[in-house]
Amino acid sequence: MNALDTALWVVAPYVALTVFVLGHVWRYRYDRFGWTTRSSQMYESRLLRAGSPLFHFGLLLVILGHVGGLVVPKGWTEAAGVSETAYHVMAVVLGTLAGVATVGGLAILVYRRRTVGPVFTATTRNDKLMYAVLALTIALGLAATVVANVIGGGYDYRTTISPWFRSIFLLHPEGELMAGAPPLFRLHALSALVLFAIWPFTRLVHALTAPVGYLTRPYIVYRSRDDRRGLTAPRRGWEPTR
Repeated sequence: MNALDTALWVVAPYVALTVFVLGHVWRYRYDRFGWTTRSSQMYESRLLRAGSPLFHFGLLLVILGHVGGLVVPKGWTEAAGVSETAYHVMAVVLGTLAGVATVGGLAILVYRRRTVGPVFTATTRNDKLMYAVLALTIALGLAATVVANVIGGGYDYRTTISPWFRSIFLLHPEGELMAGAPPLFRLHALSALVLFAIWPFTRLVHALTAPVGYLTRPYIVYRSRDDRRGLTAPRRGWEPTR
């Protein structure tokens, strides 16, 4: 490999992972109240009800597909009785459907954020950068799947990209495997590294949290502002407030 390949496929992944981990630690310690989705549902809900489920469920399938394709070795699926042809067909069909759903949901959300005045006003530069990188990563992934496996003659990424991905976490990076991958796959991987690097500083942090505290938080007491009394009769000698 040349110096550029070493920088892209050996050094850059560790830089992105370091920023991803330390960035979340920093964000949680110094910006805990900013750890939120900054929901805009109160401004508009019709487009949100259509775009948000489509995007999130599609993205969930995309993530599950990436975990199965990058983390699970090829020999494991073959040992389980899944042939290469069956895996290829399943990956292409489900991957394409999940990608189309994710792109469609994201398009609705971006359209909503751009055309609804209050939502657009609440959009920061940070949000715009996040949407741009996220859209680029998803589009490149879908394009790589369609071009390599539908239009082209097929590409077995589990012999190159998957071993490279696992080698990063085994602390023995095999950058030469990724350096020989098709251009769209390399661009998709680079955009994903950029996405993970900016992740801790955007609203995407909400993906790593769950409202577990809601299960143990105290009850919230709501008081009426009108003059009507409650169902329980007041105690004798007490006068209602005015």
